[in-house]
Amino acid sequence: MSLRLAEIYLPADYEGDLPLDEAHPALGRWELSTTDDDRLIRVLLETGDTESFLDELENTIGTQTNYRIVLTAVEATVPRPEDEGEENEEEPGAAGQEAEEANGKADSSTSRINREELYQDVNESVRVTSTYYILVVLSTIVAAGGMIRDNVAVVIGAMVIAPLIGPSISISLATTLGDTDLLRRSARVAVGGLLLSLGLSVVVGVVLPFDPTVGEIATRTEVAHGDVVLGLAAGVAGAISFTRGVSAALIGVMVAVALLPPTVATGLLAGAGEWGLSIRAALLLLTNVAAVNLAGVLTFILQGIRPNRWYEAEQARAATRKAIAGWALALVLLVIAIAVASGWPIQVL
Repeated sequence: MSLRLAEIYLPADYEGDLPLDEAHPALGRWELSTTDDDRLIRVLLETGDTESFLDELENTIGTQTNYRIVLTAVEATVPRPEDEGEENEEEPGAAGQEAEEANGKADSSTSRINREELYQDVNESVRVTSTYYILVVLSTIVAAGGMIRDNVAVVIGAMVIAPLIGPSISISLATTLGDTDLLRRSARVAVGGLLLSLGLSVVVGVVLPFDPTVGEIATRTEVAHGDVVLGLAAGVAGAISFTRGVSAALIGVMVAVALLPPTVATGLLAGAGEWGLSIRAALLLLTNVAAVNLAGVLTFILQGIRPNRWYEAEQARAATRKAIAGWALALVLLVIAIAVASGWPIQVL
């Protein structure tokens, strides 16, 4: 059972209560006094109940100007909390059932982390740091070397260290939440990383002679239906890795599979003057970018990621509709362009 501890700091003169009921059950509740005589309330919750609790709590105490909510992941608690899953499944209370329907929750036992945790994780991944660009440079050099030598193991190693999952998934989350500031920062980091990788690959292609027909390069110029599926699967896996707390480093390899090798192949072939092959590799890259973002947005929507306030939710829905239409249209146009470049029909794996 995944748990979260919410610490709510309230002014001493605040006399309201917390929204704890059948819809927001707590495993424990404790109230303390701080050194400033403010109210400190600690609430132990299951991870799946955290988002609805925080949303209702913000709606309840949102008029206060000096409150703070701190959320912490709980590794363990003694005594162990009782698992009431089977009991609830057999005898779902009417009040709890109505609350679930009102909140649009199909399953109260979901282990998805709450929106604020997700936002914090994604926001950290798009901070512009020297480490990010150093890893982009290193992964590009390793990938270029592996592709020129036709060494699959080296290319896989490059994808392990490529830090591309954060900015890619951050764009999808920003679109889903209608957060234009996060979207701008995410796009800047993502585009900057890909352009750095592309530019460095062009330099390598100019300096080092190589055979463009070797398998690791040639396969990035022969686009098939399976490549579109790969991009979509990478987007879904990337979004789930953040919302479920799965290791982003592990899932990041799959996102890097869709983005890093096509970028490096595009640069290498352009540097060698193989413009036709370079364009085909670029089409694969753009197709994967569209597929990853489309799948990421759809995955976040299906998992119920949305803003709390109604006016923000309206803006987010409008932005999401435009994004889905845009990415889907781009994907269709790119598939058509690939078909034309490859000679119709597209090769099927």
